Amino acid sequence: MTLTFEDFPPGHFGSFGPRRVTREEILAFAAEFDPQPMHLDEEAASQSMLKGLAGSGWHLCSIMMRMMFDGFIGRTASLGSPGVNELRWLAPFRPGDDLMLDVEITDARVSRSRPSTGIVTFKCVLRNAAGQVLCEMISPIIIERRPEHALGRAG
Repeated sequence: MTLTFEDFPPGHFGSFGPRRVTREEILAFAAEFDPQPMHLDEEAASQSMLKGLAGSGWHLCSIMMRMMFDGFIGRTASLGSPGVNELRWLAPFRPGDDLMLDVEITDARVSRSRPSTGIVTFKCVLRNAAGQVLCEMISPIIIERRPEHALGRAG
């Protein structure tokens, strides 16, 4: 079943994971996309403010997107996102971390310019197994409405 705008009322939507992160993944992502020493070299990382090898924040965002896709976006009538309203990296993630994603819907409204769609704002919080918040993201997604609501009527 495809999820439409009407399936996303404000409130807690779901939790997804766990997703284990390996040292090899962290090193591979960093080597290609964020080759800073704290993401590539154990010794340099131990001397950094991260106090040990840690994954790139951009890697964490990529993992979060994959968890969102596997959890619900892959079966949603999503038309994409106009961007990210807020993104915060709060703590480093480490090799061997098991990540959990909590998703809350903070707002859902029918589009004024395209009433056949709605805009759903998601707050995503990524935690490690100890419950420490690693990353928070707030982002709207444009989602098709059910056909019976897509005729230009609001509501």
